[in-house]
Amino acid sequence: MKLKILMSETDDFPDVSLALEEPNGLLAVGGDLSLHRLITAYQNGIFPWFNADQPILWWSPNPRAVIFLDNFKITRSLQKILRHQAFEITIDQNFEQVIKACASPRPKQKETWISTDMVAAYCALHQAGYAHSIEVWRDHQLIGGLYGVDCGGIFAGESMFSFESNGSKIALVTLVNHLKKFDYQLIDCQFNNPFLQQFGSCDIPRAEFIKLLRACKSSSSNTALCAWSK
Repeated sequence: MKLKILMSETDDFPDVSLALEEPNGLLAVGGDLSLHRLITAYQNGIFPWFNADQPILWWSPNPRAVIFLDNFKITRSLQKILRHQAFEITIDQNFEQVIKACASPRPKQKETWISTDMVAAYCALHQAGYAHSIEVWRDHQLIGGLYGVDCGGIFAGESMFSFESNGSKIALVTLVNHLKKFDYQLIDCQFNNPFLQQFGSCDIPRAEFIKLLRACKSSSSNTALCAWSK
């Protein structure tokens, strides 16, 4: 398959079934990070992921890593931390600070895939009510958090960070508990890794993920508005 090059705002994404097998899920190149394109992408199981020296790359991997909320696992040690340590947890109180913290290079890394353009684009998504953050504070200092995109019944997790041990884990537990209150089905994790697997993540076929995405979207038209209203 020849990758589709997105030249203008009116160019449509190809069907996700046309994504490459290697590299897994690469679907299209180019385009922009406009609000309309990002919303369209997430509603169709597509997300941007690229380095600063690359054009915008759009992905829809197969299989897809997800966490079904009913299968979410918390270790005993984390349960103990949640019971006995004092944290302040907020939702959507400082999205920009969270995404900038996620953009900070990790140890042994010189750069990050979350560029200044990505930060601006997702802050615009947040202002439009689509992107959301969980913040974990200790003594008024941000120590952990995560952000992602609400797809209506499915939350697309994008990135998380910890400035103290377990900060991102606490944010993830908070997100799961919050989503369960509003009958969300799963968190889209995109690609699997050992960190996510300890919480019960699994791989499902892309076709199954797209089916779930469309079903949740059609049955949850008001879910996102209720879940994140202040």
